[in-house]
Amino acid sequence: MPIRPSDNEEEYFTRRELERRQQAEAERAATEQAAAQAHRKEAPTMKCPKCGADLVEVDYHAIRIDRCPECDGIWLDGGELEAVTGRDRSVLQRVLRLFDQAPGPPRH
Repeated sequence: MPIRPSDNEEEYFTRRELERRQQAEAERAATEQAAAQAHRKEAPTMKCPKCGADLVEVDYHAIRIDRCPECDGIWLDGGELEAVTGRDRSVLQRVLRLFDQAPGPPRH
């Protein structure tokens, strides 16, 4: 005659299996999180549009701008040109005039 486990034994093994699965899930989530974090650290944030080198952020008058160490290009995010030239409006006007004089489709 087969031996049937008592309700207490069945409950014990069911609980142990649930704990094992929860532990395995927690370990998997921690491994995935660590891998994603390592990938973010390794992946460069931006590439230079001109030469393709990794851009580095530098401080310029309390504004973080992107600079290319290879071609010395400076790349500005939206609003940064105004912030950089905010102290001297004539500089901003001169820069904008360069865009107006550039060949190509007219600006609207």
